[in-house]
Amino acid sequence: MAILIDEKKKTVIQGITGREGRARTALMKGYGTDVVAGVTPGRGGEEVEGVPVFDTVAAAIEEVGEVDATAVFVPAPLVKDAALEAFDSGVKLAVLVPDRVPIYDVMEITAAAKANGARFVGPNTLGVLSVDKAVMGMLGGRAESAKKWFRPGPVGVSSRSGGITSSLAYYLNKAGVGQTTIIHVGGDTVVGTRHPDVMLMFEDDPATEAVVMFGEIGGTQEEEVAELIADGRFTKPLVAFVGGKAAKEGTRFSHAGAIVEGKRGTYEGKVRALREAGATVVDEYDRIPDETVRVLREAGIAAGGGQKGR
Repeated sequence: MAILIDEKKKTVIQGITGREGRARTALMKGYGTDVVAGVTPGRGGEEVEGVPVFDTVAAAIEEVGEVDATAVFVPAPLVKDAALEAFDSGVKLAVLVPDRVPIYDVMEITAAAKANGARFVGPNTLGVLSVDKAVMGMLGGRAESAKKWFRPGPVGVSSRSGGITSSLAYYLNKAGVGQTTIIHVGGDTVVGTRHPDVMLMFEDDPATEAVVMFGEIGGTQEEEVAELIADGRFTKPLVAFVGGKAAKEGTRFSHAGAIVEGKRGTYEGKVRALREAGATVVDEYDRIPDETVRVLREAGIAAGGGQKGR
């Protein structure tokens, strides 16, 4: 199984005729995502990578039938309208790739998602990839690379850093550890799907037997994960790393979502909370693969389809 996406989810791509939209359509189709339509206002009737283009999400659904998910590749000021259009048309999952989406727009998207029983990932995300099933967004870059880097296995990956998300899977694979679903939750201050949400989904996924989490300073996502563990709501082995150890108050680390403010969101507080809850927290990023192998071995979990030395 997998979380959020698989090869059966019918997907549209909003902004499909743009440069990124075209490139990621090739990635998504090539990896196995069921891309049934694209949407660009005023470009209806065209095709991209064999995918029919429509002027609106509603027009696409009228032609191809019910749609489960949308990947959004439009300029940041247009993301809100694209997401709301999708939710109003019955789409239940949106992956919002662009960065610099205005925070008030994200708050409106959050309200609309809640009102429509929908969920979104991002903004400012590379997306989601369920190994050997489907990808939404930019993870893997090209289908050929994604098929090489991501191998099936028992470990879920949740990351707040875009670049780290792909490299985590790559290094886990080299250590012989395969993955179920890899998700970049997004680097902005307000995002739709956060580490705690991902942990609860992984908890309910029988194929995911352990999780690797890349956390960062700023916000309270990692502390909330610790609370889930302490409350018995997340019970699977967790290997975690928190970036930003040297950051001081007021420091912006990499992106807007990683800012230390007073005593809130500090490295020390996150590490302490996770360790006290029982998570395995590594101090050095390159220790993640080895510690994951050790945790899996101690838990009696087979590492899966990772390819040693690839």
